[in-house]
Amino acid sequence: MFGIRKKRTPLGKWLDKKGILQEWIVKETKLNKFTISKLANKMDHMPSGRTMKKILQALRKIDPNIKQDDFWSM
Repeated sequence: MFGIRKKRTPLGKWLDKKGILQEWIVKETKLNKFTISKLANKMDHMPSGRTMKKILQALRKIDPNIKQDDFWSM
C-alpha cells in the first residue's frame, strides 16, 4: 500500500486510493519530482496556477470529473 504512516495531502490521498505513483504525474506534467512530492505530502504547500493546471490536466485523463477544489482550497 502506498503512503503508509505518512501524512498526506488530499492529492496524496487520492493518488494512494487510485494506486497512482507520483512518478506518473512527473512524466505526464513534466514537473519536478520534488514539486509533486511536496504537493502530495506537505499540507502547507500551495501550487502556482500553472502547476495546478498541469496536474489537473494529467489527473483528468484518469477521472474527467476532477476539480481544483478536490485538492486545493483557494
